[in-house]
Amino acid sequence: MMGAATPAAVVVGVGPETGLGAALARRFAAQGLPVFIAGRTERKLRQVAATIESGGGRAIPVVADATVEDQVKALFEAVDGCDCVPELVACTVDKNLRAPLLDTESEAFEALWRANSLAAFQVGREALRRMARVGRGTLIFTGASASLRSKPPFAGFASAKFALRGLAQGMAREFGPKGIHVVHVVIDGVIDGERARTQFPDLVRAKGENELIRPASIAEVYWQLHCQPPDAWTHEMDLRPFAEGF
Repeated sequence: MMGAATPAAVVVGVGPETGLGAALARRFAAQGLPVFIAGRTERKLRQVAATIESGGGRAIPVVADATVEDQVKALFEAVDGCDCVPELVACTVDKNLRAPLLDTESEAFEALWRANSLAAFQVGREALRRMARVGRGTLIFTGASASLRSKPPFAGFASAKFALRGLAQGMAREFGPKGIHVVHVVIDGVIDGERARTQFPDLVRAKGENELIRPASIAEVYWQLHCQPPDAWTHEMDLRPFAEGF
């Protein structure tokens, strides 16, 4: 007789150790869940996995581009192959582009949609297929300020994030009654990670204490969302530093 599958976490969009994906993976592993970490760069995945393993956790790196359907399917098949069931899945895949509308090529517009919306659809669909079989699970999507309002020169990015928000709502309405908690988190601020420090160094330097969002702080909230009782679920929430205007 086969034993029950082991509950596991899956984090998609893991990059450098200072990024949000890595922080989520560390937080979930600290709770004793084996964590499947997926991203496009094997070297970064192995660094994150090594850190988790050195702290006593279990991490399984899987190289996968979430915009490629077969690679997303292979990721979740790897979860199946380890006799695990995805208990908590976080999709943090993100791509941004600063460009006025008339300077936005169709190819770039489509790339934004693929990274911010199509990837979430493919990850969410494969996660929900497995969660629906056991009648439980938490699926969290990472949104942005642009999920709620579109401002130039980010119309292409906002359109993709709007699509992500609609996708998350549809999934929540369909699968909430089946015991699955689907959440859309709006990150309204700058995450203090490698990308911000590389792409916006002046902005980062201008920020004061607690004016950037620490990845570990976001990870703590994601874990709290997973722990919510089903009679008081949050579908959408926003996170921002105390000094951020809105």
